[in-house]
Amino acid sequence: MATLIITEKASQAKDLRAALGARFGQILPAEGHLLRLAEPEEINPVWKRWSCVVLKPDGLYPTREASQGNKSAKLRAIATALSACDDVILATDCDREGQLIGQEILDHLGYRGRVRRALFTAQDPKTLQQAFARLKPNADMRPLYEAAVARQQADQIFNLSLTRTATKTLLSPGVRGVIGIGRVKTPTLAIVCLRELEIRNFRPEDYFEVVATATVEGGSFLMRHAPAVKARIKTRAEAETIARAASGHQGPLGVAVDEKRQAPPRLFDLPSLQKTCGQRWGWTADKTLSVAQALYDGDGKKLITYPRAEARYLSENQIGDAPAIVAALTRLRGFARLEIAAPVIRRGKSGHFCDKALEGVSHHAVVPNVNVLDDLEVRLARLDEDEKRLFALICRSYLAAVMPDYEYRQTIVTMAVPIAGRSAAEFRAVGRIPLRLGWKAVYQAIEPDAETETEAEQTLPALRDGERATLSEPRVEAKRTQPPPRYNEGTLVDAMQNAWRFVDDVALRDRLKEAKGIGTPATRAEIIKGLKRQNLFTADGKLVLPTPAGLQLFELLRGAAPALVDPATTALWEMRLDEILVGKADYHAVIDGVATAARELIDALVEKSNGKVELTTSAPARRSGRSRRSGPADARAAAPKSASASPRRRASKAKSPASQESGGEERAGRAKAPTEKMVAYAQNLSRAKKVKLPEGYRQDFDACRKFLDEHAR
Repeated sequence: MATLIITEKASQAKDLRAALGARFGQILPAEGHLLRLAEPEEINPVWKRWSCVVLKPDGLYPTREASQGNKSAKLRAIATALSACDDVILATDCDREGQLIGQEILDHLGYRGRVRRALFTAQDPKTLQQAFARLKPNADMRPLYEAAVARQQADQIFNLSLTRTATKTLLSPGVRGVIGIGRVKTPTLAIVCLRELEIRNFRPEDYFEVVATATVEGGSFLMRHAPAVKARIKTRAEAETIARAASGHQGPLGVAVDEKRQAPPRLFDLPSLQKTCGQRWGWTADKTLSVAQALYDGDGKKLITYPRAEARYLSENQIGDAPAIVAALTRLRGFARLEIAAPVIRRGKSGHFCDKALEGVSHHAVVPNVNVLDDLEVRLARLDEDEKRLFALICRSYLAAVMPDYEYRQTIVTMAVPIAGRSAAEFRAVGRIPLRLGWKAVYQAIEPDAETETEAEQTLPALRDGERATLSEPRVEAKRTQPPPRYNEGTLVDAMQNAWRFVDDVALRDRLKEAKGIGTPATRAEIIKGLKRQNLFTADGKLVLPTPAGLQLFELLRGAAPALVDPATTALWEMRLDEILVGKADYHAVIDGVATAARELIDALVEKSNGKVELTTSAPARRSGRSRRSGPADARAAAPKSASASPRRRASKAKSPASQESGGEERAGRAKAPTEKMVAYAQNLSRAKKVKLPEGYRQDFDACRKFLDEHAR
C-alpha cells in the first residue's frame, strides 16, 4: 500500500523527512493554497461587468488551479503521486485554514482512497513522531473543513459583491480606483475611525487635586484628595478652599492593613502576544507573527509551540511537562537567579491548565517547546536579536504561570478634613510592602521596571488606626482630562479580538465574549496591512490612523449601511462558523445567510448612499504577495489583480485637484499652499461641524491653518 503525506509548506516536508525518514511514504509539500475559487465571470459571463448584484452561484464556487509561482507544478506533483497511492496523510497546519488547504486538493483531484490526519503544534522530531503514532481518521475533521469552506465561500460572495457595489455607488465620478469592502476589513476600519473621531471631538476638562504632607510620630508621608471622576473638583477656587482647610488640620487616621495575593497573568495567545510586542517594542502585528513563526518552524529552531494560538490555556495533559521546562529554562543565564522549587499548577478557567477552556479551540497557548530542551543552548545560538527577545518573553510568561502568587501587604490611610458648608474632604495614601515576590521575580530578574504598579504608592512609616496626624504644606495640582489613546497595531488586534466591547446590548455582549472577535489570529495582521495598502490606514510612528479617504468612506458606509461597519455583525458571523464546528449549523445554510445579508446591504447602499469618496494617492501603492491566511476575496479587494478586474480597480496615480492647484501656485511664486492632508482634514471638519470653509483655503497655507486651529480643538 503506497502512502502520500501532504504538508502545507516546504519547511514541514523537510522536518517530516528528518523525523520520519521513509517509514510513512512519500512526502510532498503544497505552498499554502494551491487552488483558488473561480472568478465570478467564470461562473456567469454577465458578472464580468461590474454591477450591484450578489455574486452567488446556485451551488458553491468551484476551485481552479492557482497560477502564482510554482503552485501549478506542485499540484501536478501531488496529482501524479495520488494516482499511484491508496493512502494519504494530511500533515498541514491543524487549524481551520490548514484543513482546507489539504482537503481541497484531494477534493479537486477527485481522490477517493483512505485519508488520515496528523495533528501537531510543534515541528521538532519528537512531536512529529508522536503525531504520526496517533493518526486520526480525516473524517473526524469534517466539521473543521466545512467551517473553512463556509468562510471561504462567504468571503468570496460578500467581499466581491459589496466591493463592486461600493465602487459603483461611492467612488467619485471620473476617479479610477476601487473601494474595497471586506467582512473583516470594513469593521476594522470602523474601529480605528471611531477612535479617531472620539479623539477629534474630545473636549478636555480642567480639574484639580490637593496634596498635603501628613506628619505622625513615626515620620511623614504625602496624602492626596482626588475625588472620583463624577465628583472631581472643577474650579481652582474650590481646590484652594480645601487646601486652606487642610493646612494645619489635626485629626485621626483611618488605617486599614490587608495581606493580599495576586496570581500570575494568563499565558500568551497570538493577539495578546502582538499587543504586548506592540506596546513594548513598537512591533507591527505582522512582525510579531513573522518572528514567532520563525521560532516555531525556522530551520534548527522549533523553540515554541504553534504561534497562531487562539487560547491562553494549556491542556491538563501538559501539566507533566512543567518540571522539565522549568528545569531547562532556569539553566539559562537569564533565568538562573530564579528559585522555583516545584512548579505551581493552577487548574480551571482561573488558572492556566484547563481542558474545558480549550473545547472547540484548535491551538493552545504559545509556550516553549518541551521537546527541544536537550539542545536548547545550541538552538538559541541560531536566533537573531528579535527572536531572542520574543523567545525570552514567551519563556517569562510560562515561568510566571508556574510560580507562586505575588503576596504583599497593602496599607490604605485616610483622613477626613472638615470643610465649612460642605461635606468633609477625604485625603488618602496607599502603601504596599512585598512579602513574597513569587511570579514577579521572573520579570524583575530580567527587566526590573517591566512590571510597575498602576496606583501611586509610597513607603509609609509605622501607623496605627486612630493615630492623630497633622497636615501641612498643602498645594493644588492642576490636571486635565486626556482623550483616549490611538491604536497601535497590537492594541488594534486586541480590539478586533474583543469586538464585544463595541456592542451595547447586554445579551449580545455576553454572546460575543464567547466568540473570537473579527478575523482570526492568523488573518488580523494581514487585514491591517491591506487597509494600509488601500490608503485607508496610515502609520504615525507606532500608531495606526485613518487617512482622510478612510474617514470619508467610514462616514458614508455608516450612513447608508451601518451593519457594514458594525464589528458585532462580523463577530456574529464568526460565531456561526463556530456553530458549524460543533454541529449546530449546516455550512450551506451559513453561506446562504451571508448572501442574504449581502443582498440587503447592497440594496441599502444603492438606495441611501448620498456622498462620494475621494481616494487620494498620498500613500504610494505597494505591491505585496497575498498571504495564504487571508481570505481570497479580502485580498483581492485590497489589491485586485485578476483578469476580470474592471479598469476602475486600479488605483489612480493622478494627483488630486488640491495637489495640482498647490503645485501650480508654488511654481507661480505665490503664497505657500497647504498640504493635501491639511486640505482634506479641513474638508472633513467642515462637513462634520457644518461650518463654512474660508475662501482660498486650498491655496493659502495660513488661511487653512487658521481654520484648523479654530475648529480642530
